[in-house]
Amino acid sequence: MTCFSFFGRSRRLDSSQRHDAEEENELAGVHNVKTYSYKELRHATDDFSPVNKIGEGGFGSVYKGRLKDGKLVAVKLLSAESRQGVGEFLAEIKAISVVEHENLVKLYGCCVEGQHRILVYNYLENNSLAQTLLGGSYINIQFDWRTRTKICIGVARGLAFLHEEVRPYIVHRDIKASNILLDKDLTPKIADFGLAKLIPSHMTHVSTRVAGTMFMGHYICFCCCRGYLAPEYAIRGQLTRKADIYSFGVLLVEIVSGRCNTNTRLPIEEQYLLERTWQLYERKELIALVDTALNGDFDAEEACKYMKIGLLCTQDAPKLRPSMSTVVKMLTGEKEVDDSMISKPGLISDFMDLKVRAQPPTKARQRQSTATGKPSEAKTSPSSSPYDISPYDSENHNDHSSSGTSTNANTTFSTSSNATLTFLTSTNATTTFTTSY
Repeated sequence: MTCFSFFGRSRRLDSSQRHDAEEENELAGVHNVKTYSYKELRHATDDFSPVNKIGEGGFGSVYKGRLKDGKLVAVKLLSAESRQGVGEFLAEIKAISVVEHENLVKLYGCCVEGQHRILVYNYLENNSLAQTLLGGSYINIQFDWRTRTKICIGVARGLAFLHEEVRPYIVHRDIKASNILLDKDLTPKIADFGLAKLIPSHMTHVSTRVAGTMFMGHYICFCCCRGYLAPEYAIRGQLTRKADIYSFGVLLVEIVSGRCNTNTRLPIEEQYLLERTWQLYERKELIALVDTALNGDFDAEEACKYMKIGLLCTQDAPKLRPSMSTVVKMLTGEKEVDDSMISKPGLISDFMDLKVRAQPPTKARQRQSTATGKPSEAKTSPSSSPYDISPYDSENHNDHSSSGTSTNANTTFSTSSNATLTFLTSTNATTTFTTSY
């Protein structure tokens, strides 16, 4: 018995050693990144004291720390519960170690020691847009109109750099207010590359699982409830630069209006910011959406222009969304905004009640089909608005045979206060959950 236990343990150790060796080999290809010891980072953060915790990243907690040389840093400690932690950790290092820009967070180094996976970034004094402008946590920060335009243009330039100047280009995949950090001068920095994807130039899109969580053994997307995800990404897992542009459009309207994209405490017709923006645009009343905290001290024409750019970025068809370099030119006034190019955005109400038609038939449906001699059809609510996914264009809808869990199933949507999301997993098992917005 002891002998079996010994060999079993020996095999486990060999497996662990091979795993560590593989990670070391992968890290060997990552340049321009300093390696820190776990002891050094634990000391810098006072043993990862809750007092120094400054936020939650994509896959773990972030702590404020001070290194031996006195430099302040943000230490991102990867959660031990993250099922894909190591892979995402290495992806983040590879993506950000070769990228430097004024509007991107700077990676100082990392720690890969035993089970510990830690990233060390430059510390940014004023936290994120979600905490400050939208959360109201920092009442001493004044977001006047000039500051807001600076933030919008800075984020746009950072994304344009990732999309058009880095080779291979990078799709961030998680652009949102909590991932826009602010330094002491309120210069915006795009953070959290834990979900970034490096896309080779010969590929126009990557089919990938939407960032979310596991539920009862199946992968479920909760992120699409938050209002930043482009429809083609939330539904099909189809990832291109256009998905980032959609997210930026939502963020742009949030900055101008000073409110989150979803607020269920408001009257029903005002709860979803993008829908509200489209309604006011059609009525030529966009000015009503500008943040009242500005007390009227802003350029009305420019504010309306920014919201129109937000609508251009969030159009339902990806091919109609402008590139980020074009967005920068429109924001800075180098290019005119053509109102005739604005079409209805991909609204959250269009896919709040998402059902995959190609579900395996239940026994009840089979009995009904046998009794009537007709195939059973999925029912939709009276207020449903069927919306069959169709190819947008060659850039945004290529062969889905690449890696990922996207399907070619037709999908319908209907508006409801309770959203039932049904996703077809890679094993063709269907999982449904209901969440209230």
